[in-house]
Amino acid sequence: MKCPKCQHTSSKVLESRPIQVGNEIRRRRECNNCGHRFTTFERIEASPLLVVKKDGNREEFSSEKVLRGIIRSCEKRPVSLEQMNRIVNETKRNLKNNDDGSHEVSSELIGKGVMAGLKDVDEIAYIRFASVYRQFKDMNEFYSKMKELMGDDTSKEKNKKDE
Repeated sequence: MKCPKCQHTSSKVLESRPIQVGNEIRRRRECNNCGHRFTTFERIEASPLLVVKKDGNREEFSSEKVLRGIIRSCEKRPVSLEQMNRIVNETKRNLKNNDDGSHEVSSELIGKGVMAGLKDVDEIAYIRFASVYRQFKDMNEFYSKMKELMGDDTSKEKNKKDE
């Protein structure tokens, strides 16, 4: 580390302390040549997460873009912004922690992660998001997804009426 005063390359670390939830380290240094004290910051260089779209194009992962999609699906639903942000953060964390070590993920994997989070929070928002994400072609596809979500409760209701 070069001294900002004399440009000498040798210094000693006097103090180190983590900052920003452990993602960065602040170091107080002293130049071995002139004795000038200065502060440096060390942080992990995070490589970007790239999204591979259906058409093969790649773009950088955008938490804001995912959040906008979730907000649209949660309109007029009792889902807090905190819950929506939690879904985005969990999805991003799961994508970064994938086992293959790749920095590329498919848009399909992102959609599945968001749907899993929404399913636990609000079923209507889940269906809304799924209808856009899965691009249902007709009512039958939409209806089968609804039945799947409901655990086919309609057949249980019918059996109760027959008894």
